[in-house]
Amino acid sequence: MQISPVAVYSECDRRALHVRYADEAYLLGPSAPRESYLRIDRIIDAAKRSGADAVHPGYGFLAENEEFAAAVRNAGLVFIGPTPEAVALMGSKTAARELAVAAGVPVVPGTPEPLAPDVSDADAARIANGIGYPLLVKAVAGGGGKGMRTVTAAADLPSALRAARSEAGAAFGDPAVFLERRIARPRHIEVQLLADHHGTVLPFVERECSIQRRHQKVVEETPSLAVTAALRSTITSAAAAVARAAGYTNAGTIEFLLDENGRFYFLEMNTRLQVEHPITEMVTGIDIVRWQIRIARGERLALDPESLLTPHGHAIECRIYAEDPDNNFLPSPGLIEHLRVPSGPGIREDSGATAGLEVPIFYDPIVSKLIAWSEDRPSAVARMQRALREYMLVGIKSTIPFFTWLFEQPEFHRSEFHTTYLDEILKARNGQPFSTADRSAEDLAAVAAAVQMALAPASSNGSGQTVLAADRQAATSAARWKAQARVEGLR
Repeated sequence: MQISPVAVYSECDRRALHVRYADEAYLLGPSAPRESYLRIDRIIDAAKRSGADAVHPGYGFLAENEEFAAAVRNAGLVFIGPTPEAVALMGSKTAARELAVAAGVPVVPGTPEPLAPDVSDADAARIANGIGYPLLVKAVAGGGGKGMRTVTAAADLPSALRAARSEAGAAFGDPAVFLERRIARPRHIEVQLLADHHGTVLPFVERECSIQRRHQKVVEETPSLAVTAALRSTITSAAAAVARAAGYTNAGTIEFLLDENGRFYFLEMNTRLQVEHPITEMVTGIDIVRWQIRIARGERLALDPESLLTPHGHAIECRIYAEDPDNNFLPSPGLIEHLRVPSGPGIREDSGATAGLEVPIFYDPIVSKLIAWSEDRPSAVARMQRALREYMLVGIKSTIPFFTWLFEQPEFHRSEFHTTYLDEILKARNGQPFSTADRSAEDLAAVAAAVQMALAPASSNGSGQTVLAADRQAATSAARWKAQARVEGLR
C-alpha cells in the first residue's frame, strides 16, 4: 500500500517487534499505561513529529475512546476507525440497546437507562423484580467482563451493585451500571462488519465466541455450527441494521446472545478491530485491516456481499497467554528464553513475541494468536492440536497445556457448549494440573544418558581400576537428564 509505518512504544517495549518492524518509532514514556499508551497528547505529538497522515488505534487501550478519536480528527489526522460520535453512541451499552430497539433488533430484557447513582436498595429490588432473576449488573461503559456481576437472588443485589460500580469506575472511569436478564446457557455469536463513507454496510459470516473464562473470550471460531443458513441471513441483516442506524463507518462488530431455542438478542457493539478478526480473514480471504485503511481514504467497498457470508472452510483461534493455568491463570511475566512457533498448511501465528523479549507486568499478557484453518471443523481442530504440540515456549508459564486439554474434551468436539461451559468444566477439575510429565520423554532421556555414558572416555582411578569418566557423575547426570525430561514434558 506504499505506507511507511510509524510505531509508538513505552519504555519496556523499546525492543518489541512492532518497534523493530516500523520505519520510525517514538517513545511515549514510562511503562505504566497512564504514562504512555493512554497519553493522547503524546501520541498526537508523535504523529505530528513523524509527519503521519493517519492513526490506527489497534484493539486495546484507546481503541474505543471517543476523546482519542476526536483528538486525532482535531489534529488534522485521519482516524482509521469510526467517527467519535459513533464511538460515543455505541460505547454506551444503554444507548446502544435503545438504538437496536429502534432498528427493530431484539435485545435482552433490562433497564433502558443506567440506574441512578443514589437509587435505594428498595427501588433497585423493585426494578430487578420486574426484569426477573437471574440477572446481570453490567457496566454502561467498557467490556471484557469488568464491572459485571451475576445476581441470583434479591438479597445479593445491593452488594453486587456496589462491587460492579466500584470495578467499573476503576476500569473505565464511569461507575454507571444497568440491569439485564441473564439468558440461561447462551451462545455468544458476533458479526464482523465493514462500512464505507458512501452508505454501504457489509456483514461477514458469524463468529462463534462462546468458549469464555469469566466473560473473557478464550477460543473463537467461524462459522458457528449452531447457526443455520436461515439464521445467518437474519442475524447478519440485524447487525447491518444496527450499524446503519448508528451511521457507522469502518470496521466494527455486533455481538449477540443466542439462546437454546435459536432466538438471538443484541448484546453490544465493539467499535474497533477485534482480536479474533484473523479467523474471518481465513475463511473469506479478505484483509480486514487493509480495507480499514482503504475506507479511511474514502474508497468505496468493492466486495461481493454473498461471498462474505459464504465461508470457505473453517478457522479456529486460540489466545496464547503468559498465564499459569495451574495457578488460577495468574499472569506469568518474565523472559522468553526460547520460542518455537508452529507452522505448516493452514497455520497462522500473529505475535509480537520473540526469544529474548520480556513479557511485561504492565499489560495484558497475551503472547500470540494461534489460528488454524482447514476444509471443515474436524480437520481444523486436528490442525490446531498439532500446532499446540509443536508450540514451544520456554521461560514463562503459558496457556498451551490448558488448550491441549480443552481440545480433547468431547463436548468441544461436538460443538456442544455455551458461555458458561468452560467455567463449569474448570470447576469440575477441582485443581487438577494441566501440566504433567511425559513418561516417554523421561524414558528417552534415560536412553540418552546411557548413550552418553557408553561413549565417555575411559580413565584410571589410580588403583589399577579402569572406569568411565561418566561413572563419577552417573547419578547426578541421570538426575539432570530426568529433570530436563520433566521440563520437556511440561511444554
